[in-house]
Amino acid sequence: MNVFRHISTLRAKRAASHEIDPEDVFLDSQNLSSLNIDQMEGQLEKPLEKHVFYVFIAVIIFVLGAYGVRLYSMQIVRGDMYEEKAENNHLKRFPLFPLRGTISDRNGELLAWNTLGNYVYKNNSGTSTEKVLTDDIPMRVYTKTSGFSHLLGYVSYPKRDASGNFWQNEYLGKDGVEKQYQTELQGIQGERIIAINVQHEIEAENVVVYPVHGTNIQLTIDKGVQAKLYERMEALARKASYTSGAGVIMNIHTGEILAMTSYPEYNNNMMTNAKTKEENKQINEDLLDKRHKFLDRVVGGLFTPGSTVKPFIALAALAENVITPEKEIFSSGQLVIKNRYGGPDTIFKDWKAHGYTDMRKAIEESSDEYFYQVRGGCKDQKGLGIEKINQYAQVFGFGTTTGIDMPREENGTIPSPEWKKNLFGEDWLVGNTYHTSIGQYGFQLTPLELVRGVAAIANGGYLVTPHVRAGLVTSSTSLDLSSENLKVVQEGMHMVVHGTGRTAKLLNIPGVDVAGKTGTAELGVSKQLVNSLITGYFPYDDPKYAFVVVMEKGSRNNPYSSVFIMKETIEWMRDNTEYTK
Repeated sequence: MNVFRHISTLRAKRAASHEIDPEDVFLDSQNLSSLNIDQMEGQLEKPLEKHVFYVFIAVIIFVLGAYGVRLYSMQIVRGDMYEEKAENNHLKRFPLFPLRGTISDRNGELLAWNTLGNYVYKNNSGTSTEKVLTDDIPMRVYTKTSGFSHLLGYVSYPKRDASGNFWQNEYLGKDGVEKQYQTELQGIQGERIIAINVQHEIEAENVVVYPVHGTNIQLTIDKGVQAKLYERMEALARKASYTSGAGVIMNIHTGEILAMTSYPEYNNNMMTNAKTKEENKQINEDLLDKRHKFLDRVVGGLFTPGSTVKPFIALAALAENVITPEKEIFSSGQLVIKNRYGGPDTIFKDWKAHGYTDMRKAIEESSDEYFYQVRGGCKDQKGLGIEKINQYAQVFGFGTTTGIDMPREENGTIPSPEWKKNLFGEDWLVGNTYHTSIGQYGFQLTPLELVRGVAAIANGGYLVTPHVRAGLVTSSTSLDLSSENLKVVQEGMHMVVHGTGRTAKLLNIPGVDVAGKTGTAELGVSKQLVNSLITGYFPYDDPKYAFVVVMEKGSRNNPYSSVFIMKETIEWMRDNTEYTK
């Protein structure tokens, strides 16, 4: 009892003095009355009242309920509508079309350019090109000057389906320079992404790739010269009933094409932008035209060259020592070949009796009989033979493409025993050699092949590569021809224009010294139709340009030849340019 009484007494004393036993600190909250709060790391808060807790729980329930109702509406009640909207509200990729590069002539005259809306883009370096950030298709426009359709070609535009999506998303060059330089002209396409809603309205868009405009192409062509050449070709065709024709003028040293054009031509603006029934009808008629309007005759037309090949035969004969320039051959107007088997003789007619004729005169007067003997031989006159004829024809690039930077180039044909055997299943005859010697019997060349050969005669024996793009560095090949032999042929071609025979006397133009060679190629079995050709170069003393013009399928009695075309074209060049100087 004394012990318990002692403990009770101690507790009473501690209570009276507010002394707290460490063991009693957390036993009773009243023991905290004199606690120093600053010495504690935290502090004790008053517990939440019940009504505050209930309000908090109610708010959480309300929010969850609202979201639940919304989710139910979207997924169950209106789920189909939102599913459809999600399908229709999507992203689309659209091309951003670059401006196609322009095409200009050697003087900067525009031949092909672009339009878009109210803007005409004739120079891709202008600031206005920065505005081209649209899926609209820039429209291609070509010069309305005649004579350029085959050279320039045309394009087909990007094409959309009924939904507005592009199934062809680029411009395609379909002919001429447009086709040849498609990659450079078209540029690099850009792209933008568009967000489209259920009403097919654009809600947002963003350019992800900016377009790079195409490269501008400058040509070696002179617009004025080409226009004049075509104008004269068209006029003569209408006047003298030629069905078609082709003309080309080329720098003999560089291969730069100054002019190249074909008659008749198609309308490249219509081919690119035809919209009406009338325009489409015209296109169909052009496609069916028997004159082959879509044929570029300069690079793809094959023509019997006739007597225009005689200068090349002369050079081959001189190189092989078959004949000397001064040796004369008598021309009676026909060459008679005896039949060794006793049958009738074979007669090869000349267009007239020339009498005693040396090489220069034979070129001047275009003596068939002289070249019959030089190529095929007769009596004591040694002939070249068909093998040598073919060899030298290939030397001048005949029978092969020229390598011009234009599409659809064809190569000519040089008749040979192998060619005849493969084509007809027949053996070669001497008469075939005679006819080949005057540019007949299956002999075919493009105007481009022929003008390159003529250029080699004029420039001292170098075969150049023709081209239409300015700035190209092209190759030339030395033919290793004797300068003396070349001079003989050059003098003969000069006499064609200025000599007594003067088969091309119309080219005796004051102020421009021209050398040339005419050709008349008979067509068909009846030989009532002919091709009229003129080839040559100028100025004679310091040659710069070679030319070829061929007019196709005219009457053999036609008094108007291709010489008229070059006469008027050279006169215009003399009066309006520096090319004849």
